[in-house]
Amino acid sequence: MGAPFRDFLIPASSFIASMLHLTTNGLDCCEATALIQIASKNSMKAAFCCRALLLLVLVPGCCQGGNILVIPTEGSHWINMEILLKALHSRGHNVTIACSSKSWYIKENSLYYSTFTVPMEKSLIDKDVLQKLLSEFIRLERGTLPITSFLQMTLGLFSKLVEVHSAVSAFVPALLDDAELMRKLNETKFDLVLTDPCWGNGAILAKYMNLPLVYNVRWLMPEEAHFAIAPSPISYIPVTGSGHTDKMTFFQRIKNIILYVMTNLQSRFVTKQVYQPLCEKYLGPDCDFDLIKTDADVWLMRTDFVFDYPRPTMPNVVYMGGFHCKPAEPLPDHMEEFVQSSGEHGVIIMSLSTFVNQLPDDLADGIAASFAKLPQKVIWSYRGTKPSTLGNNTLVVDWMPQKDLLGHPKIKLFVAHGGTNGVQEALCHGVPVVGFPLVFDQYDNLLRLQEKGGAKILTLNLMESGDYFLNALQEVLNEPSYRLNMQRLSSLHRDQPMKPIETALFWIEYVMRHKGAAHLKAQSYRMPWYVYHSVDVALFLTGAVLLMLLAAVMFIRCLWKSVCGRKVKSD
Repeated sequence: MGAPFRDFLIPASSFIASMLHLTTNGLDCCEATALIQIASKNSMKAAFCCRALLLLVLVPGCCQGGNILVIPTEGSHWINMEILLKALHSRGHNVTIACSSKSWYIKENSLYYSTFTVPMEKSLIDKDVLQKLLSEFIRLERGTLPITSFLQMTLGLFSKLVEVHSAVSAFVPALLDDAELMRKLNETKFDLVLTDPCWGNGAILAKYMNLPLVYNVRWLMPEEAHFAIAPSPISYIPVTGSGHTDKMTFFQRIKNIILYVMTNLQSRFVTKQVYQPLCEKYLGPDCDFDLIKTDADVWLMRTDFVFDYPRPTMPNVVYMGGFHCKPAEPLPDHMEEFVQSSGEHGVIIMSLSTFVNQLPDDLADGIAASFAKLPQKVIWSYRGTKPSTLGNNTLVVDWMPQKDLLGHPKIKLFVAHGGTNGVQEALCHGVPVVGFPLVFDQYDNLLRLQEKGGAKILTLNLMESGDYFLNALQEVLNEPSYRLNMQRLSSLHRDQPMKPIETALFWIEYVMRHKGAAHLKAQSYRMPWYVYHSVDVALFLTGAVLLMLLAAVMFIRCLWKSVCGRKVKSD
């Protein structure tokens, strides 16, 4: 074998081996191009081989990947959306995010997604407003908010909701009226829109671009998404905010139906005020946003029936509760050293919402004082003023690796506010919870764990009373049933044919492969309420029966008159 040919063959064979290895492990187009450039630099004689391999190996691999347009929601919703996007990227899909220039967390330069940045004058949601709202709810829970302020806040809730969604919906005209941005979006030729329907923008944009739609969902506007798509008997399905389980008394069912009606009115109020005008402007006068928002091909539901109550569902609802949970990774050295110093007593971790930067000083002092009386070590994620009663056993940090700590064998208890992400991580790792909910769905999340014996709920208005918080901590730490119940739930959650993230990825790719999933969508959401509940049929049948009864009565009456009339004449 001649030296020139041998010099050509060695880098070419090495290149082939590298290409085959990488393509079987999820090579994307950018990585492939970089690899070709490297190989070409190593040997210009391998150029022909590079081109051949590009056609034979890369092109089929690239064809398997799709172009996904993502319309995200801010805050904690972005945290779990980001996990899904990383998984999609690892499967070779090209992920593009259409986001506001004032986005909180979305970076313009990322390794696993690209962005179309829409110029906006201000953030879609004001952080300061949210933090103020949470502070007001804390004052309300503690009984320190004047009744006049409470009534004013309650009465202004509808208008505040419209104000928030109006700010959010400004993203739609900002994008659709920008001809250059829309030209770039259309040139990309997306296969799918993935969005969180807590905001209404994604559904409108998917309809405008005529693309299949997949929801990463638990909340659809102000309501739990099941209520919009699946049969939802409110006799045993509690409305979020009711604070009830699936076993309700008569008066609890009264409260449940009142909240159900209020939530529906709230949803329609926001829809008609904010999103319906956008539909009429960009999609045509006959487009109804109520139909558009429920027309998703697949609903990836961030819950499961280990955590939630059993209820009716639909074929295009896919459950991926706990999809964001991952095996624990090693802790930073200083934190691992602190955790190991706890000995046989173990560690308690505490974390609140990212929007709660600081608790009232007296409340923070009371929590710190209770922690100081425990033999366990405590890691507390808290960005407020350092409590004056902080004990030597408590480490206060600005941020902590929550999932890695929850998966650590030394962790004995999780003190939390009841957010969905944290509660499901605790369930996944089998860690019992002591929770004091602040707002939104947090009480209902904690209630689901409490009903299953894995958590204890506290109220903020009692946190100052003596050893209320301390007694709750000691009860959950010392009573084995809490940990056993959470470990049983963890075992149930893990016993699945596929991991939740793999299930989610399969159905996203399923929609892309088949250009939608219309065969899974029931026609119920297109029906008026009186057709869905067969009110028109009931009225028709009732009318028919009444007509038959009336005809029978008239016949008998006529027959009676005829018989009686003949009898009178014969007499």
